[in-house]
Amino acid sequence: MTNSTTLADIRDGKKAQNPVVQFSAFMDKLKPQMGLALPKHLNADRMARLALTAFSSTPALQKCSMQTIAASIMTAAQLGLEPGIGGQGYLIPYGGTCTFVPGWKGLVDLVARSGRATVWTGAVFAGDEFDYQLGDAPYCRHKPGDSEGDFTHVYAIGRVKDAQMPVIEVWTRAKVEKHLEQFNKVGTRHYSKASESNFEMYARKVALLQVLKYMPSSIELQNAIAVSNASEEGRGTIIDGDFVTVHDDPPASVDKETGEIRDAGPSYAALADQVNKATSRDTADLVLDTARHLPADQQDELAALIERKFAA
Repeated sequence: MTNSTTLADIRDGKKAQNPVVQFSAFMDKLKPQMGLALPKHLNADRMARLALTAFSSTPALQKCSMQTIAASIMTAAQLGLEPGIGGQGYLIPYGGTCTFVPGWKGLVDLVARSGRATVWTGAVFAGDEFDYQLGDAPYCRHKPGDSEGDFTHVYAIGRVKDAQMPVIEVWTRAKVEKHLEQFNKVGTRHYSKASESNFEMYARKVALLQVLKYMPSSIELQNAIAVSNASEEGRGTIIDGDFVTVHDDPPASVDKETGEIRDAGPSYAALADQVNKATSRDTADLVLDTARHLPADQQDELAALIERKFAA
């Protein structure tokens, strides 16, 4: 954010305007536009206060361009998520660019709003009692103990209304780290590298995103997932009408009757190419984890491709 003091101001002895004061004035001008985008449960004054709190408490955010901060706030407004409060979403500075990153709590909230499913997620630490099973009789049992140190696992659970079985996803810390290494496009600037708590937030969201592929979805949730994926890859997003545009990539399609995401992910050809380039079985398995949006026969083909590649 540049200083607005002119040469004439300096000549006349005027002090440089505080960036927080500048931002506050900017938010006052943005309120009418925010008010048009916000859902009924939010209001422009509250969003402005939240944005000002994030701006004043994050020096790196004060170096971002006003255009990207405004775009990020409007993205949060259109998704109905509050930045910086309760983990719903965050204004993340990448160099001189601000990006809105939905948090796992924001994704959970969007699912709950639909009333058609519930999802939740957790982190497991040394000293916790943790047991799970996948397959046709899945369960996940977690009894927190005297938790200490770094997390060892993260998990996410989703249950569609009236469904008999939950959808469960469990990732080890090592698997999360490999996923970040593979898909992070912004290097050490990635928000998960700022602190252990940030990495836990990222890890829980990664597991949750796998479960969301099987949950009924609203337009808001679909857009939040698209924004989240784009932010992880260092790409910008624009919400145009009901859909998110990620640069020139078309938005994922949605079943108009069920609201479920269709074709929301890389194509079979793109994933097969990633498998062919994989240098380890673990990396190839991570690629297979991202293929759950594909038809079952294409998932089987990818699994067979992995077996052939690493059979020796």
